[in-house]
Amino acid sequence: MPVATNDISDRYLRKAIAESNDLGADLARAAGADRAVVVGSGHPLADVLLLKYGPQAAELHEGVAFFGRAGQAVLKSVQRLGVDPTAIYGTNCIKYVGEPEDEARGFLTRELHIVQPKLVVVMGEDARQFLNALGFPLARELEDVPGTLQELTPTIQGLVTPDIDASLDEQSAKRAFWESFKALGPWWSELPPY
Repeated sequence: MPVATNDISDRYLRKAIAESNDLGADLARAAGADRAVVVGSGHPLADVLLLKYGPQAAELHEGVAFFGRAGQAVLKSVQRLGVDPTAIYGTNCIKYVGEPEDEARGFLTRELHIVQPKLVVVMGEDARQFLNALGFPLARELEDVPGTLQELTPTIQGLVTPDIDASLDEQSAKRAFWESFKALGPWWSELPPY
């Protein structure tokens, strides 16, 4: 007897949630009791993964990526573009203060395997260089070409934008972020419906 599509989807979702929980537990162990860990937030099988380099104060306080001003700005932007905010997952390259980059690369690689996004929006030069250094299977290096869709892997596209955290306080920086980020709208509109 064939398995229903919804049943398969539910199984993948339960698996992603369990793997995300394991990742969070491993991060907490690696950080130790004296460091705050910032975990990714959003749908565990999102179409779009937002990637910043490191957590800001509000994120460290709450323990959740994209909490605070950056999250509010992104939410407003995706709504303006007509993108379903429930199809987005956000994370940082560095998950806690003082995390060694080699350890952080392993955690981000696991996160990419769990979420399996169709698009990674890389926010800022530090995040772009970090992602390029992952050695993710079949990955190509993303070039510093903001607002242009690029092939990251055969199944994942990349979109480079300026750093959202550095773009919030100056009008020209906000404009530069928006000009590159808005490429998400047409990409989203061409996704096949579920």
